[in-house]
Amino acid sequence: QVQLVESGGGLVQPGGSLRLSCAASGSIFSVRAMGWYRQAPGKQRELVARITIGGNTKYADSVKGRFTISRDNAKNTLYLQMNSLQPEDTAVYYCNADLPLMNYWGQGTQVTVSS
Repeated sequence: QVQLVESGGGLVQPGGSLRLSCAASGSIFSVRAMGWYRQAPGKQRELVARITIGGNTKYADSVKGRFTISRDNAKNTLYLQMNSLQPEDTAVYYCNADLPLMNYWGQGTQVTVSS
């Protein structure tokens, strides 16, 4: 079992920045990759960014150059630095842990980009 707790969401103006955090606990030694997904109202959940145990990263085209995924292994924490935020980035952001045979999700954190 893995527990994931996101934090750092909120309301920000267009062009602003936020940093999301995801604190992981439990059987994290089996994690193959971790990622951030988001779901806007009326839309499907989509991948935002992903980082493997080896450090390889993948980003959605819509966030390349603006968002950066990183992790602090000592703190068991995953981060998503979001810069140049736009209204279309408004969504609930979820942390995901990919383990053999199972995926785990956090409860989500709301990000709203509005003036």
